[in-house]
Amino acid sequence: MLTIAVTGATGAQGGATAHALLAAGHRVRALTRTPAAPAAEALRRLGADVRHADFDDRPSLDAALAGADSLFAVTTPFGTDTATEVRQGRTLLDAAVAARVGHIVFTSAAHADRGTGIPHYDSKDEIERHLRTTGVPWTVIAPAAFMDNFASGWTLEGLRENTFAWPMPAVRPLTLIPVDDIGAFAALVLQRRSAFTGRRVDIASDELTAAQIAAALSAATGRPVTHREVPLSHVRTHSDDLTAMFSYFTTTGLDVDVTGLRRAHPEVGWHTFADWAAAQDWPALLTPDPKEPALS
Repeated sequence: MLTIAVTGATGAQGGATAHALLAAGHRVRALTRTPAAPAAEALRRLGADVRHADFDDRPSLDAALAGADSLFAVTTPFGTDTATEVRQGRTLLDAAVAARVGHIVFTSAAHADRGTGIPHYDSKDEIERHLRTTGVPWTVIAPAAFMDNFASGWTLEGLRENTFAWPMPAVRPLTLIPVDDIGAFAALVLQRRSAFTGRRVDIASDELTAAQIAAALSAATGRPVTHREVPLSHVRTHSDDLTAMFSYFTTTGLDVDVTGLRRAHPEVGWHTFADWAAAQDWPALLTPDPKEPALS
């Protein structure tokens, strides 16, 4: 039984990883800036040791990581910027070195090591490169596009009008993964350190075209959902970063060996997009929240 520190434990990837590790019987040290949050309380009830930790407060990281066998590290530029993400990522990794953590699993993004020009991929690449200099046994897991994002934001707004609004052509495929599979794969890597040390693994659990995604969403929601390609010029009004990402998805593509992953690691229990979509509470999601601001 390992003691594993999990950053972002009240978020999507960290939360999924913490749940998978707890289910496997490990001691989870859930690191969060908000230890009183409902998600933190839920982890406590499952047996996690919730600790306050802030990437901008090095002493809090030192205290939270002391005595941990391994670290699951997740960073994000959203809410701040890519320069802040890199600085925080370096601080976290340096604190893990000082705490003599025996294995660091960093979650990045598929293709982030390929010079994509996508700002939030390039920032993760910088953190990956710093990770390799630490001298600590490391593994990088690099998820493809998140299925979970299809149940929020502009995609959800479009689905309320029976439209799958997506900035890619109908016939262009994209590799996808739900956060639950990221957590399950991260838990596998953390439990099999020797098999994954020094490896960088792009991960995805399904691959579909935009038209196939629309068909799956139609089947899951019971609505006649049709794909509508959103111009990149519209995405650019919201984010240059996301514009670069969708441009890369459309031109180069986000290829991941889904079949090989399923064959090599069946214990992860990989979910297809149809699996994921069928498990969502679409009646609740598709009912507009009166407090929800309208997207411009």
